[in-house]
Amino acid sequence: MASTSFLHTLKRYRTLKTDRISALPIVILMPHSACNCKCVMCDIWKGNGHLRQLREEDIAGLLSTLGRLGTQQVLMSGGEALLNANFFRLCGLLKAAGIRVTLLSTGLLLGRHRDSLLELVDDIIVSLDGDRELHDQIRNIPGAFQKMKEGVQLVRARRADYRITCRTVIHRLNFRRWPEIIRAAVDMGLQQISFLPADVTSEAFNRAGNRWDEPRQFEILPSLDELPELGAMIETVVSEFGPLFENGYIAESPAKLAKIGEYYRASHGLCAYPYKKCNAPWVSTVIEADGTVRPCFFLPPMGNIH
Repeated sequence: MASTSFLHTLKRYRTLKTDRISALPIVILMPHSACNCKCVMCDIWKGNGHLRQLREEDIAGLLSTLGRLGTQQVLMSGGEALLNANFFRLCGLLKAAGIRVTLLSTGLLLGRHRDSLLELVDDIIVSLDGDRELHDQIRNIPGAFQKMKEGVQLVRARRADYRITCRTVIHRLNFRRWPEIIRAAVDMGLQQISFLPADVTSEAFNRAGNRWDEPRQFEILPSLDELPELGAMIETVVSEFGPLFENGYIAESPAKLAKIGEYYRASHGLCAYPYKKCNAPWVSTVIEADGTVRPCFFLPPMGNIH
């Protein structure tokens, strides 16, 4: 075991110091191209009529490469990964190879698949966009909040220590309800919450060849006049929820949370974008439902597993 760990560490060092990938700790798979939500800040659902999905033979064909690269975790993303009828067979192949499986989900199908999730998925990250009313509005799915809450509670009722966390994209439509979002996560029984700003300029999220124009972008970006209010709200969150920063329930530090405001100020040309060191594809890479390989969601394809 020690020699295996040393070899992996050596490969990680070589990967980070050269242009060749010898170790790849994390792989993000998109088992299914469709989504069961119609979020206002994402266009993935607009491609639901052109379905693509990964097959068992695709995953089986990757296992030797993942083993050689020492992959430790696979994140099942989407769209909604649970829409793949063979999703749990894919998970079984990965688990048998000793790879940890994390599901990124809209949360609508957790209750239906509770037992299989507990058996074959190590942890779940759901998307939370607001309190009950606002979450449903942003997702464009009536009852989405309640379905997710019921699913979380069903899973946790069977296994109280099972880890389910959430992430929230903060943007123009929900930043004023930031405290309510945090309280909703606590009430739902989620074990951690993290925050990130909205992407409105890249070709990710099914916008390839159809990037948003400025009017569409500013449906999601806080306006210039709203930036002071956004800054004040960040200060309110830091002040009101101090204990949740201290115990790690809020994943970001107050300083990192402030960078969301900085990001949106930069979107208006008021400052430089916050520096963020990119580690793709030296730490992780993305394989889409049609086999396309990208360093991350936001960069051009580099090939295809087929």
